[in-house]
Amino acid sequence: MRDVLDELHRRWSAGETIGLGTVVATFSSAPRDPGAAMLVGDDGTVTGSVSGGCVEGAVYELAQQVVADRAPVLQRYGITDDDAFAVGLTCGGIIDIYVEPVDSESMPELGEVFEAVQNGQPVAVVTVVEHVDTGLVGRHLIVWPERTSGTLGSSRMNDAVADDARGLLATGRTGVLHYGPDGQRRGEGMTVFINSFEPPPRMLVFGAIDFATAMAKMGAYLGYQVTVCDARPVFATASRFPDAHEVVVDWPHRYLKAEAEAGRINRRTAIAVLTHDPKFDVPLLEVALRLDVGYVGAMGSRKTHDDRFSRLRDAGLNEHELEKLSSPIGLDLGARTPEETAVSIAAEIISLRWGGGGARLAALSGRIHG
Repeated sequence: MRDVLDELHRRWSAGETIGLGTVVATFSSAPRDPGAAMLVGDDGTVTGSVSGGCVEGAVYELAQQVVADRAPVLQRYGITDDDAFAVGLTCGGIIDIYVEPVDSESMPELGEVFEAVQNGQPVAVVTVVEHVDTGLVGRHLIVWPERTSGTLGSSRMNDAVADDARGLLATGRTGVLHYGPDGQRRGEGMTVFINSFEPPPRMLVFGAIDFATAMAKMGAYLGYQVTVCDARPVFATASRFPDAHEVVVDWPHRYLKAEAEAGRINRRTAIAVLTHDPKFDVPLLEVALRLDVGYVGAMGSRKTHDDRFSRLRDAGLNEHELEKLSSPIGLDLGARTPEETAVSIAAEIISLRWGGGGARLAALSGRIHG
């Protein structure tokens, strides 16, 4: 919806009722990702796209019907070859599109959403797209990191979905989740679509080694935009790191400093220093530990850790800055392989982000999601 949000807000502010179609799920080779949106104004004009041209005509007609009936519809296109051909979805994919009427009555919170997006604040829009109680379809819950607005129908629904929405929002992901009718974690009866207005966080992996290959794969799996950086061009190649979104050949400290100065580093950024070589990691950590980021971890043995801290103190870092460093990196999972080590590092990042203690849930009591 980000692509059409300005026009949607303009028409909403003018008192119009808009037909909004949003891609909520795709399968196979569908042309657009979840979150892609198309709106139809009361003057018949169209903004945005849900399929790059494949099903726009069908969605246009459905949007006009939805506005007239004031009843949202979840429609699947491309279930069979005949259906796909009929609407032009010739790529062979399957696409679920939720079409709803949007105005100040159906979505009074849109102004708050627009303001948050304009100010660069993370916000997620949760919509009930399927429910055994059809009267709840179309309900919205707006979720910020610290608060919510609106309701899905009950406090139990709101609490369960808000927890999960914040998890998706933290990684910039959009998609559907399924619950029982009253927000139960198990069961069927309610489907919600969570539209996250936050770009994916970055993970910077320094050191083009086998552990970095596993870490890049893990970071991408968790929803991070992953960059692998190393000063050695023979090792820092895209073929060695197929899961990284970017592979950079540069001195690590120089690259990180340039990214920070360009405004591309923030408190959602995770930095994993896997070089365990003083000529690389000490200058790099001098920069990293002075930035406001979400995580800085460095690989190495206890001996390497002690030597690294001594060098960093000599370089002028104070104890407050050194406290930011997770070293040796990761949680104590007994990891041995690069893949297990990547899980250990990811577990530490998740634990620090959400305040988890890293203990076994079976040994604890109370709410799982604090």
